Amino acid sequence: MSQEFKLKDITSLSSLSPNDKIEVEVEGVQDGKVLLVNYDGKVHALTPNCSHYGAPLKNGVVGAEGRLTCPWHGACFNISTGDVEDAPALNALTKFELQEKNGAVYILGSEESIKSGHRNPVGKCSASSEEKVVVVGGGSGTISTLQVLRSQKYPGTITSISKEPIPIDRTKLSKALIPDESKIALRPEQWFADAGITTLVDEVTSVNLESKSVSTKSGKNIPYTKLVLATGGIPRRLPLPGFDLGNVFTLRSVVNVQDILSALEKKQKPKVVVIGSSFIGMEVGLALKGKEYDVTIVGMEDVPMERVMGAKVGRILQGNLEKSGVVFKLGASVDKATASEGGKDVGAVHLKDGTVLPADVVVLGVGVRPATDYLKDSGFTLEKDGSLATDEHFLVQGHDDVFAIGDIATYPYAGPGGEGKPVRIEHWNVAQNMGRRVGKAIAQAQRGDVKSVRVKQFIPVFWSALGGQMRYCGNTVNGFDDVVLNQPEGGKFTAFYTKGDTVIAVATMGMDPVMVKCAELMRQGKMVGKKDVQGGVDVLKI
Repeated sequence: MSQEFKLKDITSLSSLSPNDKIEVEVEGVQDGKVLLVNYDGKVHALTPNCSHYGAPLKNGVVGAEGRLTCPWHGACFNISTGDVEDAPALNALTKFELQEKNGAVYILGSEESIKSGHRNPVGKCSASSEEKVVVVGGGSGTISTLQVLRSQKYPGTITSISKEPIPIDRTKLSKALIPDESKIALRPEQWFADAGITTLVDEVTSVNLESKSVSTKSGKNIPYTKLVLATGGIPRRLPLPGFDLGNVFTLRSVVNVQDILSALEKKQKPKVVVIGSSFIGMEVGLALKGKEYDVTIVGMEDVPMERVMGAKVGRILQGNLEKSGVVFKLGASVDKATASEGGKDVGAVHLKDGTVLPADVVVLGVGVRPATDYLKDSGFTLEKDGSLATDEHFLVQGHDDVFAIGDIATYPYAGPGGEGKPVRIEHWNVAQNMGRRVGKAIAQAQRGDVKSVRVKQFIPVFWSALGGQMRYCGNTVNGFDDVVLNQPEGGKFTAFYTKGDTVIAVATMGMDPVMVKCAELMRQGKMVGKKDVQGGVDVLKI
C-alpha cells in the first residue's frame, strides 16, 4: 500500500538546478534513499542505484531525450518513467510521485518499493495472436529480445531455443570464473514461464526459409513468422600439434569454468599457460592469478591488446597484471604442446623461439568465430568470416523476417568514424542492445513494415577488470590513427582514439563517468575532436 514518506533535509524542489541530481534519504525507511533529478523543468524521483551492478546514479550522466546513464557500464534509463533505454540493465527503476507541502518534500510509495528499488518490466503474459517469434541462442542478445518483446506488449507466441538452459551473465565467466550457473543467471526459470515464453534446451540444426520453420537436433520442427538468430561465437582452437591433449580448454560456458577449476584442483601449485593476450586471455589470467596459481600469458602482439587498445594503453594494462604476479611472453608464436610424462594431459607449451613453458592447464583465448555452421545449407549468404550481413534494423540482407544479432551479425556502424561501414563487434553488451532494438521493432511493426520503425542508435560500450575498472565506448575495429592519452596519478587514465580529428573511441580507468559522458556525446553527434582533447577539454563540462 502506498503512503507518504518525507525526504530528509530538503524543503523545496526548486533548490535543484537544471540537470542537477542528488541522492536523499527517506525518513521512516531504514537505508531508504531516492534520487532526485531535475530534467526539462521538472523534478523526478527514482531508484538511486543502477539495476545492473548497483552503481550510484547520482554520479551518472543526464543526457538528451531524458536519459540517465549509469556511470559504470552505460546502462541507461528514461528519467520520466524509469524504463530501461540501453543495456546492460534488465530491471527498470521505480518512479515515485513527488509532493511539496508545509515546507517539506514527500514521495508517494511503499516501503517495499523504496527498499527494492527496481522493477521487472515484464508481468505475466500469454499469447493472444497467431504471430510467432522464434529466438535461436541463449546469450545477452536473446534475453533482451525476449524481454523487450513482452514489455512492448507483443501478443504472439515466443519460443527460445538454446543449448544452455537459461541466459547467463557471460562476462563473469572470464572475469571471475564463477562455476555456479544459478549465481550468474540473468533471469530465473519462473520468469520465462510468467512471461509466456517457451524455452527449449535444444540445438537448431537448420532453417527452412520457404516453410518458415527451424529444425532441431531432437527432431522438432518449429514454425515462425519472425526469426531472430543470436547464436554467438564458437571459441577458436589452435590447429597445432598437442592442443587436443587433456587439460587444454576454451572458455565460453559454465561447464568450461567447472572443467578448468576441476583440473586445477587436482594439481599441487599448478602452472597455467593462457594463450592469447586480448580481453578473454587477460581477464582469465588475472582471475586465475587471484586464486594464487602460477600464470603465464602468451601473446603474438608486442603489447597486450595492441590492435584494439593501442600500445600506450596496452602497456598500462600489462603493468597492472604484472603487479599481480602474471608473467608475459609477448611477440611470441606457439609451436606445439606436449604431454606430461607418460600422460594424456598437457605438460608443456613450446614457443617457436625454443622457449618451453611447463603447463598443467592451458586456456585458449585466441578469439571466436561466428556460430553459423547450422545455416550453411539453409539458403543464407554468409560473409567471409561466417557472419550474416544485416541492415541497420539487424534484418539479414535479402530477408524481411529474419534478424541476426550479436557475434554473428555484421552491421552498418553509424557511430563516429563509422560512416555506415560494416562491422562485427564481439561484445556481450553490444548483443544486448541489438536485441533491444530487434524486440522493439518486431513488437511495434506487427501491422506494418519493420523498416518503418525508427532505429535509435547506440554506441558500443564494454568494460574489463584489468587491475582496475576499465571502461570503453566507441569502435576501433576498423582502425585508428592516434591515441591521445591523459594519465593522472594513481593508475588512472583517459585515452581518446582518433581518426583524423574525429574521436572514434574512448577508454578510461578510474575516471568515471567520463566514458559514459563521451558515449552520450557520440550518440548525439556532439563529441569533441582531437584538437579539443589535446587541449585538455573537460568533457564532463560540455
